[in-house]
This record gives sequence, C-alpha cells and structure tokens, in this order.
Amino acid sequence: MNSDEGDPPREFDQLLDNSDLAEALENERFKQFLDHLPIAIAVSKLQPQERIVYANPEFLKLTDTMGPESAGRSWQALPGVSSDAEAKPLGQAIVEGSDFIGAFVMTLKDGASHTVNAWSSLIEDDEGVAVFRLVALIDPQSGSETERGDIEQQLREKDMLLRELQHRVKNNLQMITALIRLESRQVSDRKDVERFQRLAGRVESLALLYQAMTSNEQSDAIDLGTYLSHIASAAMQAQAVEGIRLVLTVDSWPVSLNIAMPAGLVVNELMTNALKYAFRDRDSGTITVKCIVDDMGCKVVVADDGVGLPPEREWPEPGKLSALIVRSLRENAHAQLKVESAPGEGTTVTIRFTKAAAEVA
Repeated sequence: MNSDEGDPPREFDQLLDNSDLAEALENERFKQFLDHLPIAIAVSKLQPQERIVYANPEFLKLTDTMGPESAGRSWQALPGVSSDAEAKPLGQAIVEGSDFIGAFVMTLKDGASHTVNAWSSLIEDDEGVAVFRLVALIDPQSGSETERGDIEQQLREKDMLLRELQHRVKNNLQMITALIRLESRQVSDRKDVERFQRLAGRVESLALLYQAMTSNEQSDAIDLGTYLSHIASAAMQAQAVEGIRLVLTVDSWPVSLNIAMPAGLVVNELMTNALKYAFRDRDSGTITVKCIVDDMGCKVVVADDGVGLPPEREWPEPGKLSALIVRSLRENAHAQLKVESAPGEGTTVTIRFTKAAAEVA
C-alpha cells in the first residue's frame, strides 16, 4: 500500500470516521477486523496509565523488535527515530503529536533499516473524554509492483496535465498582452496609452516566465540570464524606439522562481522607463542589460546613457507599483539594489543576488 506523505491512509481515515470507535476498540471482533488491515495499527488505553493494548500483525511486522509481547508496554518501547535533524524518538512523537507526525527510520533485529510514515490520533468516548490512542504506520515502499506502477502512471498523467495547464496559461498571458496593446491604440490620452503599455509589459514578463518554466523539463530552475535577455528584447520590440540600441551581456545562472519573477518585473520596469523617458529630445542612445555571475553570486545591471533622473525624482517612486515590485525583490529574493543617476549622464540600476538566495528547493 502506498500513501502520499502527510495524507492519512484510506483505511485509517475510515476508522476515524467511525463515531462508535471508542466502544468498538473494546470489542474483540473489531480487533479481528483490524488484524486483516493491510496497514500497521496499534492502540493504547490512556487510563490509568497509557499502555499499548493491541497491535495488529502488520504493526508487529514493521516493528519486529517489539514482538508479540507489545501489549502492556508504552510507546517509548517502539524502535525508530525521526528522519529529520531533530532525530526525535517515535514513541515520544506519538504522545506529543497528532495526525501525520512524520517519517521515522526503523532499525530491525537483523540490523536492516527502513522508513515509515506515522499517524497518531486520540479517540474520545461519548462524553468527549480521550480514552484511546490509535497509531498507524505505513511503509512507503510497500505494495505490489502493480500498485506502484499504477501510482507512477497517475503521477505521469498529473505531470502531463500540469504542463498542459502551464502551456495554456502562457498562451492566455500572451493573448492578454496582445489585447492590452491593441486596446492602447484606441486610446487618445498619452498617459492612458503609457499605462496600457506598462501593464502589457508586466503581463508579458510573466508569460515569458511561464515559457521558461515549461521549457525546462529536467529542473524547477529558471536560467536568469536567458530569462532577462528575453524580457529586454521583448521590451525593445514592443516599444520600437528608432535609434535606441540594446546591448546584452548575460551569463547562465539557474535560480528559483522567487528570484526570477521579481527580477524579471524589475528589469521590465527599468526597460520601459528608459525607452519612455531616458532619450527624450535625442536621436540615439544605448540601453545595457547585464547578468554577470561571480564568486559572490550574480549581478544584474540595467543602464542607459540618457538624460538621467530629474533631481527631485527617485526610483522606485514611493506609492507606485514599481516600489512594490522592488520590495518583493528585496524580501523574497534577498537582493540588494542600488540606483545611480545624474542629469545628462544616464541612470544605472544594479541588483545583486547571493549564491544562497539562488538555491532551488
């Protein structure tokens, strides 16, 4: 039998749905029913002192150091410690926890070891008083080859459905971007046009992110250098400002979604700002986008040689969406951001990520 980690096995769940379970656990015929369950079940009586009163054959098999004499003993006699760094004894976890209490490594008499998932639940009587504790253990590697094959097939089918969903989301985002840009052409007010274009750029950056996610079937990582180069190129194509050229220098750097998403949105904001404002009253200019990997991590630079920020302006501007995006970059991606600008000398924004922040879970 197999079970998703954290989800109670079906038979265990059905047991707990029995409103007369406290009474049933006193019944020998009910214990005979438990004897034939394909999962390990044991029961303790809480009063006068908590002791195991029943363990089915599957439970004795998984905990073979207990033996048939398990009845009358405490949970502390169980072998097994949690598989995490805490290494908590299984018996202690049973008494202290409830529902799914974790994965535990069991060492058997012959020295072999295996991992079990464990659940613990208190059973109350009609008066609401806890009288029994029901414990279930599942060997995640148990079950027939057919059962495991069926589960693997289900996982493959779910993976295909997820990828299809991601593909449709990407296509829908691209359609939304096209509709926003089409609608902006029907608007006469310049400020409204700019709002539409900025919104379209943000949506397109998310579409490119989905494209990056679905194209990498081997890993959950996203290549930040490739992703940012796509965003910069898409912004240049969408704005189509004559005389402005883009210089790209990018290294490959696999990162998690927590870094890629806010980084992409920030680069899109900076590209949009540069194309809209940096080269006013100029016939030419250069926007540079870099993603450079070094021993410390990665440095992303977006720079222009335009007019620079006005003395009274700062970026990001407080209260604007760009400020929220930058805050997400700092909080979720643990990035450092530096803005340098001077009238007539352009603007340079530098974002630095550490190696630790880039780790993909």
